[in-house]
Amino acid sequence: MKTKRNKKSFRAVKYTLFVCCYVFWVFSAGLIAVGIYAKIAKESDVVDTLMADPALLLIVVGSLMFTITFLGCFGALRNASLLLNMFVAILLVVLLLQVTAAVLGLLFSEKVQERTEQLMMKAIVRYRDDQDLENVIDFVQKKFKCCGVDSYLDWSKNMYFNSSEHNPSLEAYGVPFSCCIRQKNETVFNSMCGYETQKMKKSLAGRLIYTSGCLDEMVWWGQQNLLLVGGMTLVLLCLEICMMSLASVQLCQIRNVQRRKKRNQN
Repeated sequence: MKTKRNKKSFRAVKYTLFVCCYVFWVFSAGLIAVGIYAKIAKESDVVDTLMADPALLLIVVGSLMFTITFLGCFGALRNASLLLNMFVAILLVVLLLQVTAAVLGLLFSEKVQERTEQLMMKAIVRYRDDQDLENVIDFVQKKFKCCGVDSYLDWSKNMYFNSSEHNPSLEAYGVPFSCCIRQKNETVFNSMCGYETQKMKKSLAGRLIYTSGCLDEMVWWGQQNLLLVGGMTLVLLCLEICMMSLASVQLCQIRNVQRRKKRNQN
């Protein structure tokens, strides 16, 4: 009876770990595929830094997840102690890094906000240089109903929207269409509503575009949805701990089986 129960528990742990790792493995493969496709589809590759290029970020994160879950999948399926040990060790390092980053983020929130502001300013300067980056910025501005980093005037730092008399661009003194406010009775969206809004006073520009910066809006959203963000982070950490625990249990079961075989041989 004990041997049957041991076999059932062994299989339960083995295939539960395999399924969990397989789901993340397929997801990571999708991230890599999307990242590679976006990278190849670009006409010019001007933005090549990890934090500023969404396609590169997808490839790196996807590759890391793919490697870790590959070790978990095949380690669980083949009862490979070496692969499972590597899986547990790497996952433990990732877990510690996530916890450390969260703690440091809380302790040095001002520094984190300052660094985030610098990265967002660089993204605004490189807007139109990279299609993926442009789509991300447009999504953020639409989602959070904001414009620029600190205010809509930040778009003057972009060469296309620069507020200078010597700027030959038709978009000079303007902001991207994603800053525009959708009017209630508007049937056709006016994508040119942001033209020359930097020349206007803030009260007048506020009728056409969002004037508040995205950084403050994102921080405010995070504060209002603290439970949601914290809950999602906690769920992710629990999944990682669960997979580590399953791998550790399977390792113990593999060792027990090996010991029994040695005893039977003796």
